[in-house]
Amino acid sequence: MKNGVKLLIISMLIVIIILAAGLYLFCQKTVEGTENESSVDEIVANSVEIPELTTNLASDHFIRIAFTIQTDSKKTKQQLEKRNFQVNNTIIKQLSGMQAEEIKGTEGKIQLEETLKSSLNSLLEEGEVEQVYITTAIIQ
Repeated sequence: MKNGVKLLIISMLIVIIILAAGLYLFCQKTVEGTENESSVDEIVANSVEIPELTTNLASDHFIRIAFTIQTDSKKTKQQLEKRNFQVNNTIIKQLSGMQAEEIKGTEGKIQLEETLKSSLNSLLEEGEVEQVYITTAIIQ
C-alpha cells in the first residue's frame, strides 16, 4: 500500500509540473502577441506616408510610385514631415537616374528602398529612418 501511495503522489506531482509548464508557456505566448501588436501601432504612429509621385526614369519610361517611411520616433517623423519637399526631391533625383529594368525586380526595389533610406537619413539632424516601404509602383 505504501508503494501505491508514493506512486500516486509522484504521478500527481508530475501532472502538476506539466500543467504549470503549459500555463507558463501559454502566458508567454500571450504576452509576446501583445508586444507585437503595440509595436505595429508604434510603427504606424512613427511613419510618414509619401503620396504617389510621377517622374521620368533615365530610360524612356516613367514611374508612379508611393512610399511609407518608418522612423524611430514621433520627433523624427515630425522632422521628416517638415522636410517633405526635400524628401520628394531626394526620391525624384534617385529615380530619374535609374533605368526601368533596375526597378522592375524584387532586388531592384530592395536596393531603391535601401538607397532612399541612406539618403533620407543624411537629411535628418537627429533620429533616423528605420525602413522605407514601397506601397505602390507602376512603371510605364
